[in-house]
Amino acid sequence: MKVIFEDLASEEYNDAVDYYEFQVDGLGTRFKKEVKRALRMLKRFPQIGGIEEGDVRRYLLHIFPYKLLYSIEKDYITSSP
Repeated sequence: MKVIFEDLASEEYNDAVDYYEFQVDGLGTRFKKEVKRALRMLKRFPQIGGIEEGDVRRYLLHIFPYKLLYSIEKDYITSSP
């Protein structure tokens, strides 16, 4: 299943990468790896995240205090801010 990021979600992701990289060299890269790991889990097990509100689900990252908000569509998952 494909994951599609809405524009605002992409901006938020890029801002978070920049923020973590500014805090400590290499931390932004670690954040990207953690998000990629989470997206692999969502692709395999889309129902894994808890309900946030309505049809929006949340998946909490393990290492960073960050959650991915997403909706399951017929052929893809869409991530929103």
